[in-house]
Amino acid sequence: NCVNGFSRSHTHLFHFVKDKKKFTFNRSNPQIRVKSARQLVYADGRANPNGRLPDNTWITRPQDAPESFSPNHDTWYFARVAGTFAEREGFHGCQMPEQLLARIIRVSSSPNDLVVDPFAGSGTTLSVAKKLGRQWLGFELSKEYAKYIGQRLSKTNVGDPIDGPQDPISSAPNTAKGKRRKKSNQQETESAIIAAYQQAGDGYPADYILCDPELNAAFVSACKKSGVDGNAYVWNQAMLQLRKSGKLPKSTRRPPQVSAEAMDNYGFASEVAWRLLAIDYGLTLDKILCSPDFAAEFDRLAAEFGEGGVTPCQYRQAAISIRKRSNAARSAAAEDFGDWLERKRKLGRVKIEDCLDAEFEIAGVYVLFAGEAAIYVGETANIRTRVEQVLNNSNWLDLEPDSVGVVPCADGLPIKYALKSALARRENPPLNCRMLVCDSELTGN
Repeated sequence: NCVNGFSRSHTHLFHFVKDKKKFTFNRSNPQIRVKSARQLVYADGRANPNGRLPDNTWITRPQDAPESFSPNHDTWYFARVAGTFAEREGFHGCQMPEQLLARIIRVSSSPNDLVVDPFAGSGTTLSVAKKLGRQWLGFELSKEYAKYIGQRLSKTNVGDPIDGPQDPISSAPNTAKGKRRKKSNQQETESAIIAAYQQAGDGYPADYILCDPELNAAFVSACKKSGVDGNAYVWNQAMLQLRKSGKLPKSTRRPPQVSAEAMDNYGFASEVAWRLLAIDYGLTLDKILCSPDFAAEFDRLAAEFGEGGVTPCQYRQAAISIRKRSNAARSAAAEDFGDWLERKRKLGRVKIEDCLDAEFEIAGVYVLFAGEAAIYVGETANIRTRVEQVLNNSNWLDLEPDSVGVVPCADGLPIKYALKSALARRENPPLNCRMLVCDSELTGN
């Protein structure tokens, strides 16, 4: 606060990359995008439903200059962290808004990447990185600040909501004089979607068309040729809505089933990919699969945590299978495994390397730990094989697993899956599907 001069009212955020041809910039993440003029003013059916990339000027107090800044121009809106805000940690005089750091971290890193802050200060960067499923590393000279940062991080969990309002002002651009899209004939639109489904779906159900990239591309192409308004995401969503309302013709072919053996080999990778995207993109599984861009990111994450030889279609089918199992698993967990939920039973742990012994070639439920924190709860027909997969995968090793909690369980998949749900609710690991833990599909919380 300058006394004999104008106070500094801006901060430059410099964007450096090591290799200008190869760096992370997650342009498709809907959490970093803003409404476009096509959406706000022109009601253009070609508009990307996820908006557009924002420009490079941000203002933390737009209410101070309402006539000078417009949300659809080159401004990012973030509420400053005032002394009276609940977000305020209280021990640092220059705390940056979590929403601002969240956008930077989301666009310039991917889930499980390492985020480094060499001047940790109030710990906001590290806290937000942890919430968004990143690894984090910070430096701080002040012992007092370091102590407070540690306390802040101990209260922070993966998937916690980002503090602060996403949009601190409620006003929007005046669209009174903007164009309005003519209401299309709903019946004509539905007929076009149904015709595309019949033409390109090859008789398979809607879920499988979302899982198979080639079938989905053919469906999208057929919709485009019909001239119906929208894009791939809109058309896929419409197909699901028509199915739910009973208007979509019944499928005539059954898709390949995901066997128990297949789920054992790669279902865990599908679950991790789904969870990481839910944290980072704030999307349900249906919305992930309806967008070719989001689905491709799901495929990439699943492949990183899984093994070679698995197709994107198989990974996507496995995620749908997990979703179908979850409701029954949650109910059974509450009914049959209350002693585990209430921590009345102790979970024995062994060093992860010891699980490679032949005695662990058993079916059961396992919990991966890094120190005292649970990483992931899974079920498998062979715990030794699963641990071997973890130890041979750099993405799992980056999470630094050092011990495993093992509960032998040879009475079949339904029991194992219910016990998995109970332990996931008990340990609250960051990489498990929230549907196993909560009463509804949560996206980022």
